[in-house]
Amino acid sequence: MRPRERHQRILELVTKNGSVDAEALAEELAVSAITVRRDLATLEEDGALRRVYRGATRIKSGSYEPPFPVRSKLQVEAKRQIAAAIRDFVDDGQTVILDAGTTGLAIGEALADRHVTICTPSLRVALALASSPSVRLIMTGGIVRPVEQSLVGSAAIRMLEDHHFDLYIMTASGVHLDHGFSEWNPEDAELKRAALRVASRCIVACDSSKVGHTAFARICDLDAVEMLVTDEGVPEEQRAAFDAKGLKLRIAPVHPREIPGQASQALEGES
Repeated sequence: MRPRERHQRILELVTKNGSVDAEALAEELAVSAITVRRDLATLEEDGALRRVYRGATRIKSGSYEPPFPVRSKLQVEAKRQIAAAIRDFVDDGQTVILDAGTTGLAIGEALADRHVTICTPSLRVALALASSPSVRLIMTGGIVRPVEQSLVGSAAIRMLEDHHFDLYIMTASGVHLDHGFSEWNPEDAELKRAALRVASRCIVACDSSKVGHTAFARICDLDAVEMLVTDEGVPEEQRAAFDAKGLKLRIAPVHPREIPGQASQALEGES
């Protein structure tokens, strides 16, 4: 197993369980204890986890935003599934706001062959779409967040407010029954609220690891969006609870159809 694959598996286990044991990791990954300790040290340097005696724990603060290269190693296949499912809700000719982040990038790649107008605050999404002959690409403008490579601030908000869009594809860092949708960064949350105001419809794309969690900055209530597109990792009881709250869920299939030209490197740790 390559280092990138090991790191992805370690992060998935920390996210799911809250902590990991170094000896158990060595056995599961079929590597030495020294290799596991080296992997944990690398991930701690990236800000992805905190090492403790005999293992590591998740960084639990809702205000902590893991760097993009770290998040790009998490839920890779789920994000591809969600991106493929999102295509069904986008019609040719539509004007679409597409969020930043790793899920936003996967969706951008999945829409690269569609005849749509896409407005995004993400430099990464823009780069993925810049060569598309069918996508009319618009960027919001604003101040660049260097590691995230996304745009925020009053200029980005003003640009959105000067237009009206058919659809907003929103991503979120937390989806909670009582607290609604939330984001790590307050400036990102503010931009998302502006996008909600200028779009006729909003669909949220969010992998199951975010469901049941609350991040630092509130975006909106559950009833502000039309649908949540997620993956099969959401337990049945949670699905029923969201349905009772009036939020429609679309569970992306395990093996979605192949998307022409969809890249994979960007979601596998390449920054």
